[in-house]
Amino acid sequence: MPHPIMFRDDDPGLAELRRIALGYPEAFEKVSWGRPVFCAPKMFAMYGGSQKIRPGQMTQYPHSVLVKVDESERPALQADPRFFHPAYMGPSGWLGLDLTAAPVDWDEVRELIDASYRLCASRRLIRILDEQSSDPA
Repeated sequence: MPHPIMFRDDDPGLAELRRIALGYPEAFEKVSWGRPVFCAPKMFAMYGGSQKIRPGQMTQYPHSVLVKVDESERPALQADPRFFHPAYMGPSGWLGLDLTAAPVDWDEVRELIDASYRLCASRRLIRILDEQSSDPA
């Protein structure tokens, strides 16, 4: 049985996340687990998530972005109350940023997406990204 769709295409947060994530080399969007997932070809970001509170009880964060984080960054991010440990993906190094907890700093989101992309993408794609970043045009 497929997962129900858990987002709306007219969500302004999703529109901004798409603008950022789809700007990365070979990035594409697909729907997995009922949510928009951004891949290149490995997943590097997801819109929306949940956190397990106790067995059988979850808190939903429909307006959030999930990213893979470097272990050295994890303690600082987890100290920030806007971040949560997403169900299923948290044990694999992912954190979620609740976009409703405070005004969204899209530069911060862009940095989180960039770091996640670099942790998930191939060396070839990272090289392309770096070449694009250093191109003065």
